[in-house]
Amino acid sequence: MAINRMLPGIPIMLRPQTRHPLDPLSAAEISVAVATVRAAGATPEVRDSMRFVEVVLLEPDKHVVGLADAYFFPPFQPSLLPRTKGGPIIPTKLPQGELGLLCTTKSLMRQAHGLLSCQKCMQPLEDAVEYAECEAVVKDFPPFREAMKKRGIEDMDLVMVDAWCVGYHSDADAPSQRLAKPLIFCRTESDCPMENGYARPVEGIYVLVDMQNMVVVEFEDRKLVPLPPADPLRNYTPGETRGGVDRSDVKPLQILQPEGPSFRVNGYFVEWQKWNFRIGFTPREGLVIYSVAYVDGSRGRRPVAHRLSFVEMVVPYGDPNDPHYRKNAFDAGEDGLGKNAHSLKKDGKIEAEVKLTGILSLGALQPGEVRKYGTVIAPGLYAPVHQHFFVARMDMAVDCKPGETYNQVVELDVKVEKPGIIMSTAMHFMLKRHFSGLNCKQCVTVRNTRTVNRTGQLTGYKLVPGSNCLPLAGSEAKFFRRAAFLKHNLWVTPYAQDEMFPGGEFPNQNPRVGEGLATWVKKNRSLEETDIVLWYVFGITHVPRLEDWPVMPVERIGFMLMPHGFFNCSPAVDVPPSACELEAKDNDVKDNGVAKPIPNGLLAAKL
Repeated sequence: MAINRMLPGIPIMLRPQTRHPLDPLSAAEISVAVATVRAAGATPEVRDSMRFVEVVLLEPDKHVVGLADAYFFPPFQPSLLPRTKGGPIIPTKLPQGELGLLCTTKSLMRQAHGLLSCQKCMQPLEDAVEYAECEAVVKDFPPFREAMKKRGIEDMDLVMVDAWCVGYHSDADAPSQRLAKPLIFCRTESDCPMENGYARPVEGIYVLVDMQNMVVVEFEDRKLVPLPPADPLRNYTPGETRGGVDRSDVKPLQILQPEGPSFRVNGYFVEWQKWNFRIGFTPREGLVIYSVAYVDGSRGRRPVAHRLSFVEMVVPYGDPNDPHYRKNAFDAGEDGLGKNAHSLKKDGKIEAEVKLTGILSLGALQPGEVRKYGTVIAPGLYAPVHQHFFVARMDMAVDCKPGETYNQVVELDVKVEKPGIIMSTAMHFMLKRHFSGLNCKQCVTVRNTRTVNRTGQLTGYKLVPGSNCLPLAGSEAKFFRRAAFLKHNLWVTPYAQDEMFPGGEFPNQNPRVGEGLATWVKKNRSLEETDIVLWYVFGITHVPRLEDWPVMPVERIGFMLMPHGFFNCSPAVDVPPSACELEAKDNDVKDNGVAKPIPNGLLAAKL
């Protein structure tokens, strides 16, 4: 193999790898994998009935990622290659990558790893194709059409059937069948191109659908509740389509970067000034950020985290009436999340922000009826109180170099108040074993025991909570069976490759109590000098307002990973003032002969 350049003592060879081991699967790879597994079906019936719910990269071991980053791909750190007495080990190629598939048939769920398959009594997440088929099956079901006719609806094109996973409330929801209990809505007859059908929920109809065979297995018209009247404020559309007038005084806002952005993207590798990281996507989590590091002058590239993502979102509703008590969706484990936003800030912080918006999930009311579990937001329309919970999984790697054993510890802040002293003090202690706890305002810091800053303190990154809450439901609530991880805001575990999702791999119709985080912490593994994973659970209680209708304004929640002794000083000291600030300073000199100092904290980042 030809050598194209040299570093001191290390020959750098032409790199045969074309794709990083963390790059998401290509369309061609997915197609080949699906065709291969389908061809392995025993009969034409089995092959034709296969539904591929998920085809995803099986992420390689961390040492493979470290090897790739050291030698084959940016950021190229050959000094980190494994060494022997004869010098560094020069690899010729990386281990072959693997992928995993989730496939359902009419008789079973199959999980394929490479070409090995196994059968398990569990249900994977549902997909958009299933939802569309479920809607068609329900609309064609004669008893359903008759029930809608009683409510004055004969045009099935106006009807919306939203398939909801049944969750797990009793043995009737066991995963031996793939089940859904749809919610029914009905649009009004109008010419509006974006008619909001969720403004007219159809109450009293109970439907249970077998999603594997696409048949209605149970149906009951339990109670005739009149459809809510057409609300003139139901549509979030231009003024002329809702009988109003749009504002005319909104001026355009343009954000220009005439010299281009300050970040560079090479495939899935992103460099933003001193930050660099990789991005990926999974059907379940959405955006995943890998190998987050900061280039810190003479100290080189310093890792902060190996993998960051949101691994679950749970939305329990607070109305004990049917069908609302069953609304406790696992948006990642039942449907696939994929709606996250991550942002990196200039001063060394990593800030995660969730923006909540959307259309309320409503119920219909009988004339004169009032519910104490929510808000009446329009005549005949009621929005239950509910909560949104998110779980961020942070596989930390604070100053951990590839090829070395992970050497992290977790420090917990404890507030101490002494009688007669106005200000409280904070004490810190190291966690030694699995941890589940933390109140909404406590902080934890992940530190490296082999690296110190200029004052001799261990370098670290601190998890700083934002606004938060705990579940309002009592301990007997059914959804805790699958979501025991909501009982605490923070969980800390040592890294294990098969511990990825807080409710277990398959929360849909999962009958097993406490699977996932609540079970893993019982192993009582050590948290000292090891590979640390933080699981941060944060949420918001949504008491609907009239102002949330027809579309809820954006509400923000999140948290930060903040450097805590990681740097020797502020890493933003070398960020120059923006052109606008320099221009304002020059104008002050011209007008007054005196330059005003630029206020501290107003150094603008060039994105």
